[in-house]
Amino acid sequence: MTTQDMDEIVTRFAPSPTGHLHLGHAASALYGWRLARAHSGRWLVRMEDLDADRCRPDFEAAILEDLAWLGLIPDGPVLRQSTRAAAHADALAKLRALGVVYPCQCSRADIAAASTAPHDLLIGPDGPLYPGTCRRRPASTENAAWRLDTARAAARTGPLAFEDAALGTVAVVPDLLGDIVVARRDAGLAYHLAVVVDDAHQRVTDVVRGEDLRPATHPQRLLQALLGLPTPRYHHHGLVWGPDGKRLAKRDAALALATLRARGVTPEQVIAEVQRVADVALQTPS
Repeated sequence: MTTQDMDEIVTRFAPSPTGHLHLGHAASALYGWRLARAHSGRWLVRMEDLDADRCRPDFEAAILEDLAWLGLIPDGPVLRQSTRAAAHADALAKLRALGVVYPCQCSRADIAAASTAPHDLLIGPDGPLYPGTCRRRPASTENAAWRLDTARAAARTGPLAFEDAALGTVAVVPDLLGDIVVARRDAGLAYHLAVVVDDAHQRVTDVVRGEDLRPATHPQRLLQALLGLPTPRYHHHGLVWGPDGKRLAKRDAALALATLRARGVTPEQVIAEVQRVADVALQTPS
């Protein structure tokens, strides 16, 4: 099933409530909101709050306050990812039944050591990929993370593609990010699997997010095919950079929307600034 089977355009803004929104978040929220409005569709908000140690109710409240200040009111109730545990567990069970995931006992230290070992490693967009240590040996499922066996998964699905607003039809490279984690040992489902399950639940037809997440679309498309989920269109917009030439992060308090608001900056000025520094992010595709 693809977005061509869906009549209504639905976009979503899905922040993690681990800090305050900044100008980059404003660009993404505005892009999605304008895309939905241009097609008389719906714009939704989802809190990706699976990280119980870092996500806080006060950050969620601040995010919603910032969005309202910009005039962005979601077209429906806010969905909290933490309420979707049963659906997430069902998705993981389906992958296990298909035999396309395996338990991984490797710690971060183990993975870091493997990445510096004197042998050839696959390199992804962000550096060395997981070397498949646990894929090649029996591993206990007790207190284990679960990884996607991309080779087995790709063999089951066959060739895949997705639609990117900027690039057109993109052929999926299944192992672009290696054997990704789909469920963490300490926090339940991981990002890649949770996002495809919840996008399908909210009937999202068009995913709007920064271009830094374009590589993530490859394993996510693979997961959609394995689970029989619809495939949205993808709009990967340009990023907003700080004065130091680095991508904005939540730690950049000086450019947080709450900070700007406290200084007397108006919503119109924020929108104009985002338009100036990230014009591509606000060009609504036809």
